[in-house]
Amino acid sequence: MTTTPLWRAAAARAASLLLRYPDVDTLDALPTLLAALDELPDTVASHLRPVALHRRDGHPTRLAAEYVELFDFRRRCALHLTYYSCGDTRKRGEALVGFIAAYKAAGVEVIDGELPDYLPAVLDLAAVDGVGWRLLRDNRVGLDLLTESLGREKSIYRHAVEAVRAMLPPAGPAELRAAAHLARTGPPVEQVGLEPFGLVDTTGGRR
Repeated sequence: MTTTPLWRAAAARAASLLLRYPDVDTLDALPTLLAALDELPDTVASHLRPVALHRRDGHPTRLAAEYVELFDFRRRCALHLTYYSCGDTRKRGEALVGFIAAYKAAGVEVIDGELPDYLPAVLDLAAVDGVGWRLLRDNRVGLDLLTESLGREKSIYRHAVEAVRAMLPPAGPAELRAAAHLARTGPPVEQVGLEPFGLVDTTGGRR
């Protein structure tokens, strides 16, 4: 297990909470989260703070409806990282096996119903083990495309993904080309069952 520096762990946890469904538990955590942002580098905190304030000041019912409309009904705003590079193809199943192996190597059990490439779950993994950061780096193209899609929707959640990108190395030429190609064509299409991968992270994702 590779230990994550404390500030990066806190930032990963904060981004995870802000990208999860706004249920009672995540909304109740906002005062603590906002206080923790004061201890983070401004390059990260400046992206997370607007999302936290949006949730703090919003009505829970409206926040929930906004979240569902954005992340559940807009495929190009999916929070599942392998969707962007693999679509619903057999290749995605292979990629998910790699995610499962990463959780296992870190000694983290994946439970409850979310796929293991669910961005908040990967951020929780990154908060406790460096393998989570590797997964985020390896899926930088997905993060870039998600940010672009959220920007087109004028969504406040774009800032939470920007915070994650700010903690990763800059995209290289190959990643930029791949993102440009997928932005034009969209993810590959080939419907297959992903039932064996109906798993969730230890922090309990949205049910």
